Amino acid sequence: MEVKIANGTLALVEGNITCEETDAIVNAANTRLMGGAGVDGAIHRAGGPSIMEECRKIGGCPTGQAVITTGGDLKAKYVIHTVGPIYQDGTKGEAELLKSAYLSSIKLASTKGLKSISFPAISTGAYAYPLKEAAQIALKTAMDYLREYSDIELIRFVLFGRKTYDTFREELRKLI
Repeated sequence: MEVKIANGTLALVEGNITCEETDAIVNAANTRLMGGAGVDGAIHRAGGPSIMEECRKIGGCPTGQAVITTGGDLKAKYVIHTVGPIYQDGTKGEAELLKSAYLSSIKLASTKGLKSISFPAISTGAYAYPLKEAAQIALKTAMDYLREYSDIELIRFVLFGRKTYDTFREELRKLI
């Protein structure tokens, strides 16, 4: 599913983010940038050791922020590592931190002169963020950015599994 927003495009696809050819893919990282399970582990395995070498040099990333490394052996030139919040009960600033994780990633891509970026559904796996709420935050943040700025041409959400894709599609339809 694709929608035009101002001069940009927001796209939803079901798939594997490690196969994306956008300028950057986003990794749902942990604060130590030391690899992990889920999308984080998949990106490190597919991208090879150069990504981990750069992560070690960077040292870490606070929740809600983003850092960038090479794409290693991936088709994407860069990996933007962002740390989403661990969902507790929704009253610990989780929504603001999740929005910040998406926005920090987009702004970092912009700073690097990149034109396209692919996101997973940040914090919805091991960090247990409720999928519907996470989709609302992710999509609204991306749409607001595309409406306000014209530097990023494509924001793709590469969603693992039909349930995640369907939830994002439902939420996107409510926002357009």
